[in-house]
Amino acid sequence: MPRLIPNRLVAACALALALSLSITAVAGAKGFGAELRVVGANGKLLAEQTVTSGTTSVKTSPQATCFGKGTGGSGKSVSIAGNTAMGLLAKGAKSTAALRPLSISDSFDFGLALCGIGSSVAKGKSSWYLKINHKAPSVGGDSAQIRQGDEVLWDLAPSYPYPDELVLFAPATATAGLPFTARVFAYDEQGKRKPASGVSVSGGTKVTDKEGKTTVVIGGPTLLTASKSGAIPSAKVGVCTGNECPGSG
Repeated sequence: MPRLIPNRLVAACALALALSLSITAVAGAKGFGAELRVVGANGKLLAEQTVTSGTTSVKTSPQATCFGKGTGGSGKSVSIAGNTAMGLLAKGAKSTAALRPLSISDSFDFGLALCGIGSSVAKGKSSWYLKINHKAPSVGGDSAQIRQGDEVLWDLAPSYPYPDELVLFAPATATAGLPFTARVFAYDEQGKRKPASGVSVSGGTKVTDKEGKTTVVIGGPTLLTASKSGAIPSAKVGVCTGNECPGSG
């Protein structure tokens, strides 16, 4: 026999749920910080920065025809939710000139389609590849939800299959002139990682070995990067020397 729940308890639970939803809504309205990195044509870095999320309006483009003839946008403005990967990109474009204009089409039923970011526009077999925390989502950028602290990567991939993403690991501090070990991993579309060999690391004495390791020597505070032909270059990794740390430039 089911147990009867007192009316006061039901009311208390309803009130608690309402307060919880209200707090969540307020928190969402304030936005949150997430990491946005955009790699354009020929591996050119267009942005690597923390962006505060927020719902943004973007005008679609009739010239966004990278998916074929007749697939361009309507020219109307669309609202993109701030807690999505495309919403973070749109918000970042508001303050970063290299990300403008965004070439977006609204001609598809499945959602918005991205053709161009700044001067980097998908043509032929190339297309924009999205990864969140090193893994490709199963939905489009305007539906792929993100949370505070997530790492969002947009890369203009030359073709499919998509290239692996390089991720560099290095100590936070080092002594100028003395060698230390850095390691590089390659993340595939599913977010699975493996040691990346043959990768060049800025300041490295040679390319990485089969374990993804190399020896690095720096003369002062440095932003390290890892790169290899056919792979998405790594994000910058700052290494401090003494009490000095590199800037974000």
